[in-house]
Amino acid sequence: MTNATILLARHGLSRDDQFNKTHVACLTDSILQYPVVDWNDRQLIEWIQQVPFENLPGREAMIDPSTNDLPYQSFDPYIRGIVRWLNALDIPTLSCCDGHGRGRASVVLKQAPSLKQWQLLQLALPYQMTMGLTQLTLHLDYRKSGFPSLLLLAERLYRLTEDRTYLETLRLEQFKHRLLTWLDIPGVSKRERLVAMHLRNHLRSSTDFLYTDKRGNVLATIQCGVGPTVLLSAHMDTVELIEEDRTILEDGTTLRSSSGILGADDRAGITAILEVLDRVQNTNFSGTLKLAFTVQEEIGCRGAEGIDPEFLHDVDGAIVVDRRGTRDIVTACRNQIPFCIQEFGQLFEEAGCLAGMTDWQTTTNGGSSDAKVFAGFGIPSVNLSVGYTHEHTEHETVDYAATFETVTLIESVLHHQLIPLRT
Repeated sequence: MTNATILLARHGLSRDDQFNKTHVACLTDSILQYPVVDWNDRQLIEWIQQVPFENLPGREAMIDPSTNDLPYQSFDPYIRGIVRWLNALDIPTLSCCDGHGRGRASVVLKQAPSLKQWQLLQLALPYQMTMGLTQLTLHLDYRKSGFPSLLLLAERLYRLTEDRTYLETLRLEQFKHRLLTWLDIPGVSKRERLVAMHLRNHLRSSTDFLYTDKRGNVLATIQCGVGPTVLLSAHMDTVELIEEDRTILEDGTTLRSSSGILGADDRAGITAILEVLDRVQNTNFSGTLKLAFTVQEEIGCRGAEGIDPEFLHDVDGAIVVDRRGTRDIVTACRNQIPFCIQEFGQLFEEAGCLAGMTDWQTTTNGGSSDAKVFAGFGIPSVNLSVGYTHEHTEHETVDYAATFETVTLIESVLHHQLIPLRT
């Protein structure tokens, strides 16, 4: 897509538009006479406001959104694109307001969006903008993100009308911001309380059973039907304190800290598990998910060792998300202490193939981790790569695209019901 195409789309316009001249002057020829390639948003807004229109209805009122017959000039300038592309995505609208710089825009819909449409809107929503629906009014709060975020939302909605594979780009962007949030929360070994508090607040509304045990581990259960019980686990502690004044630097999909450790070991694992929880409702998984976010893993897996055996007694398989690198399925510690039988690890290789990722491979050359502890309880366990490297050092990085691939692998394991009941 050209820059001019995107600029027009941000304001609800297209070079291919054919307008009804009864209500709206024909813009197409006029736009093509101007060097829109070199224009910015403000220049295009000023130009639209000068175009002659005839017989306009009341301000911000729609004519017939389904036919693209919209009085663009009468709309507030920062809402045109959102209205145009909502209608193109089969979310018909009735009226709108960009909030006039006060931080809250609104669009009145003809009908409530479906669950799938609502999920689409949530993915398209720019970072720090929030969204809510009251009856048929869609509220967009941009006080933290600023006026330009309305134009960015319009751009993203337009891209979705042109290419539904753009959804994956939006998912990855949303996942990156989720990971950045968890990387900012301090929690060195023995001082994980703030991490635990954030986890409890996040999980409270989405779990059936949630508590913090005597060791400080955050444990939860989610009922998803009849079937195997699968444990997902990551640890809350970092090996050192996260430096307060550091910034996180980006290079493509790689993140690193400006000073000190990054903390992706194991905040990447926490983020991956929370993402799986959001997506499991869209899979065929039937069974029970148990969560164990453990303390003091970095100083000897003390949290996992202290989990009440009663919480673990019915677990059919454990998935720990705390391995460096990419696409390793660790099934043993240092080639000596097995976490599971070979066939259990191969189930994850199969899940990778089913998800189009054929290079996930089992390895027995892993380190000590909570997977070793769970295996000691008699639970078949694996430890999955989650995209970080050079952990425990100031050179630590994480490739959040690789972390997201781990989410995809776990999702595939659950969707295809690959973990069997223990006999």
